[in-house]
Amino acid sequence: MGYSKSGILQPCATGPGPARIPGDTGGGTGRGIARGQYALSEAEVKRQAPRGAEERVTMTESRGSTGLNGTAHAPGTPCWVSLMVHGMAATQEFYGALFGWKFQPGPQQLGPYVRAVLDGHEVAGIGQLPPDRHLPIAWTPYLASDDVDLTAETVRACGGTVGVGPLDAGDAGRMAIASDPSGAVFGIWQTAAHLGTGITEVPGTPAWNELVTRDSAGVAKFYQMLFGYEEEPLVSTDFDYITLHIEGRPVGGIRGVGRALPRDRGPHWMTYFEVADVDASLTDVIDLGGHVLKTPRDTPHGRIATVADPEGAAFSLVRTSH
Repeated sequence: MGYSKSGILQPCATGPGPARIPGDTGGGTGRGIARGQYALSEAEVKRQAPRGAEERVTMTESRGSTGLNGTAHAPGTPCWVSLMVHGMAATQEFYGALFGWKFQPGPQQLGPYVRAVLDGHEVAGIGQLPPDRHLPIAWTPYLASDDVDLTAETVRACGGTVGVGPLDAGDAGRMAIASDPSGAVFGIWQTAAHLGTGITEVPGTPAWNELVTRDSAGVAKFYQMLFGYEEEPLVSTDFDYITLHIEGRPVGGIRGVGRALPRDRGPHWMTYFEVADVDASLTDVIDLGGHVLKTPRDTPHGRIATVADPEGAAFSLVRTSH
């Protein structure tokens, strides 16, 4: 079952059953961290969708959806990205040098946590994993919600799992971490004092979030039931892609890769960060101890490369075409 925009409980049509994630107690109040995703190896990347397929995807920022005007994001909009790591100091050094981020303390409910700041605007978060937590390191997008408790209830009703929360993050807002029926992890954010990412369309800011999964259609129904997305499938015989829209604006994508999905990583969300020069940033990644997972390629929507930080968190660099 799931909730429609009108709040009426409706049947959910989703894919496989829920994937268990550490900390899930059914009630969702545990302090466990939701299961992350492994970084792609070069060999795994070569088994991804056909070369050039991603060039046909609509990649654009969700313009007008940020908190720049002092208002909350529309429900379903990716409003924040966060990374849980073992070495916070080294991670801050890496991303600070790569993107020009500065850091300031954030909510500490789940342990040490800082917010990355660019030109006075908050753009992302980095948290400390407990020493005994040997979990994959991955960037996690947070999707905006007007009622995180209701959204978490809908996640469970539609076959997903809630591993953390819902819980208050101080006076910043209320949050939960969940996984969809395929196992891909995402966050849910109900704003209070913290509106989310405060600036976009400039180097060092999140530009796009994309779910990489086996089949786009099945899991798209899950997210549609959560947030009422308008879906725009890509009509192609060799590429499986759905662009998610809110009020006519593209806000994210779902890419189905079938058997090319790496077994040791599984379905996962990929965050793209805007940069001024993809090739120069790629050199910086290597010099700072990161790794290249997919070399730069030109697309109609910009130049793109996929990399991993020193702890293995995969993300993409993009110079979007405006």
